Amino acid sequence: MSAQVSYPDGVTASHPPPGLRGEQLATWAEIATLLVRLPAALDAQLQRDSGVTHYEHGLLTALDAADGRRLRMSVLAGYANSTLSRLSRAISRLEKKEWVRREVDPGDGRFTLAVLTQEGHRQVARATPAHHALVQELVFGSLTGAQARQLAAASRRITAAIDDTPVWAPPQVTTAR
Repeated sequence: MSAQVSYPDGVTASHPPPGLRGEQLATWAEIATLLVRLPAALDAQLQRDSGVTHYEHGLLTALDAADGRRLRMSVLAGYANSTLSRLSRAISRLEKKEWVRREVDPGDGRFTLAVLTQEGHRQVARATPAHHALVQELVFGSLTGAQARQLAAASRRITAAIDDTPVWAPPQVTTAR
């Protein structure tokens, strides 16, 4: 006995295609939509308010948090899940704005460092409040505290399943008692 499957666009088929079904397919559709809409919203805000892409802001933020505001290009590419070629083009754009400069790694001349300039640090300080406000509104304003913690845990597990390369993490903030 063959079941008839109806799709939202009115197309019907005698057999559903192999793959995800039911709740998994619905969950995947929600994740896929999020993966398209959230980066676009973050990118639009940063470009409108600060003249940088979300990717470039991430690079600047990682450099700003790094010891001495410098990282090897290869490490920065790893944090950004980026090829060195893509990273190099982005760093070139940031160099033109005088927010980043490149230096030979004094510890090992085979490596190049990306170094955040003082003006780059000021750019991060200017761009971050509005960016964080949008993240607060779109992500955390939509979730309870427990849901946010569950999202963080699920994100870590999925990220590790994709690639176990270390990821960038913000510096730990400690509070005085």
